[in-house]
Amino acid sequence: MSTRKIVPVHHKTLIRLFELEGFTVKRQRGDHIIMTKPGINRPLVIKTSPGNVPTTHIRTNLTTAGISRTRYFELLDSLS
Repeated sequence: MSTRKIVPVHHKTLIRLFELEGFTVKRQRGDHIIMTKPGINRPLVIKTSPGNVPTTHIRTNLTTAGISRTRYFELLDSLS
């Protein structure tokens, strides 16, 4: 279990992170970006305003995507 804390990140960082896991941007409506991946039943919804995505939305999208906290931090580190 990772002892790191999930903190708000910029929406572009989160989009790139999910793209590394095979998600693609399906569409954008207003300030919501919808991402999908074959085999995942529900789309991910990422709000683009304000710039940073709240922690609760990040955790919800990780659960929907089936990505663990450990994997999230691995992907986040690979982006920096």
